[in-house]
Amino acid sequence: GASTGGQGFVLKTPKGTVDHKPEATLLRKKIFNTLESIFVKYGGSTIDTPVFELREILAGKYGEDSKLIYDLQDQGGELCSLRYDLTVPFARYLAMNGVTSMKRYHIGKVYRRDQPVLSKGRMREFYQCDFDIAGNYDSMVPDAEILCILCEALTALDIGEYIVKINHRKILDGIFELAGVPAEKTRSVSSAVDKLDKSPWSEVKREMTVEKGLSEEVADKIGEYVGLKGPGWELLERLESDAALTGVTSAKEGLSDMRKLFTYLEVFGVLDKLSFDMSLARGLDYYTGIIYEAITEDGKAEDGPDESTVGVGSIAGGGRYDNLVGMFSEAAGQGKKEPVPCVGVSVGVERVYSIMEMRRRQGDIKVRGKETDVYIMNFGKEGLLKERMALAKKLRDAGIKAEYMFKESPRDRAQWATIDSDQIPYVAILAPKELAAGTCRIK
Repeated sequence: GASTGGQGFVLKTPKGTVDHKPEATLLRKKIFNTLESIFVKYGGSTIDTPVFELREILAGKYGEDSKLIYDLQDQGGELCSLRYDLTVPFARYLAMNGVTSMKRYHIGKVYRRDQPVLSKGRMREFYQCDFDIAGNYDSMVPDAEILCILCEALTALDIGEYIVKINHRKILDGIFELAGVPAEKTRSVSSAVDKLDKSPWSEVKREMTVEKGLSEEVADKIGEYVGLKGPGWELLERLESDAALTGVTSAKEGLSDMRKLFTYLEVFGVLDKLSFDMSLARGLDYYTGIIYEAITEDGKAEDGPDESTVGVGSIAGGGRYDNLVGMFSEAAGQGKKEPVPCVGVSVGVERVYSIMEMRRRQGDIKVRGKETDVYIMNFGKEGLLKERMALAKKLRDAGIKAEYMFKESPRDRAQWATIDSDQIPYVAILAPKELAAGTCRIK
């Protein structure tokens, strides 16, 4: 219900955006602090990049999602667009500065012209929290580290049961090759497969055959594989014993990566959080190795809120992208350089927030809009304004968060109302008698 003034001007925020009120902002800050403390623990350092980038930096990086990029109006200068994620700007940063190894985290707002679904935390402006490892290291070690960070983060945020779906781009490519998908169609078929978490196979198959022009046989062959999912080792062994699949080089490489990864994740004790899921494809064009997505387990936690009503779905995602930095170096005419392989994860704070906000409404979590420790009030006829000011200064100098009412002689009721609505834990009551003795009452 936005109200209109005399000019018929509507006071509202643009579609897909919201204001964050104090309580909401504090709850978000709590989420950021939790994530940041984990990112730092794993050796991360942070950077900040512009909210808008040159349009050509973002071009061709997002596949079918490119239509969701916000372009800034051409005002006669450089053509720019708002950033769509934090990953492409990171790769640009590495290429531009010639950085070849880095563990970086970045918390910032990104922009997408998506159809907003506010209840699911899907917005046009939203925060992302990313952790990425860039550098030439031994196979699957950084990947295991990133998954370990992801699991530790989701556990620390305490959003209930979650599961991390994992797959490998090379295994998917191997399946497509085995099924006979023409090379130029792999990416578009891959984005069709990615819809399997929301649509039944019959619909996805229809998209492959009718819209993408694959034959029935090819689609059915893909169908045999993409329906498979289960605990890591179990499915891995089943795929490794599939002679037709291991005959395809890329699939074989992907499977051997997975074997290593699972071994390392066992050391970190997070393998049980994973589900090896062949239908996971992640639409973005730049992934080259393992890919993963974390989802909340719908309503599985008996005592927790029924998350399925929030319907948040995917709360984090990421993967390995080994060519993105090189694409920028080459485009800038820096010639063939040593590639800078990267692997990373992005936590969708809005979605985590949707879950926490619901728990706050149910009274599971307490968050207040401000952090004031003490409210200084006067009692009786005298306003004692200067005395209240003096005590406020004394407390603030000692690092205590203190407030008082900005009136010469405020009414008791007004002061108690403020204390209640701001949920301030302590009250210092000044009255003439105690003041003379140099004391005050604390409630």
